[in-house]
Amino acid sequence: MRFTKDHEWVRLEGDVATVGISKHAADALGDVVFVETPEAGKTVSVGDSFAVVESVKAASDVYAPVAGEVVEGNEALASAPETVNADPEGEGWFAKIKVADASAVDALMDQAAYDAYLTTL
Repeated sequence: MRFTKDHEWVRLEGDVATVGISKHAADALGDVVFVETPEAGKTVSVGDSFAVVESVKAASDVYAPVAGEVVEGNEALASAPETVNADPEGEGWFAKIKVADASAVDALMDQAAYDAYLTTL
């Protein structure tokens, strides 16, 4: 699993990256009440806003940590947005993206680097 400074995570399996928000981000948001995930076929570039998460505290964009084509959005979050709080780094994933360049994932922070980054906030 790799992480961005915007608190997204990426898990690469073959050429498909599963993307979500970190436990830190989910905890900071509080109770998630709405999630909008991208539709299959959408092309995203690194840094593009591709999903929205709303909580009782705020609404936030979720940014693409990798470039590619969305192959699946997690439609289950529409009826169960609380999954993002319950399992943010598992079943609370937002999208699966067929990555344009799998090596781009290597440039993201690993767990140790992300944990160290969190201590600077």
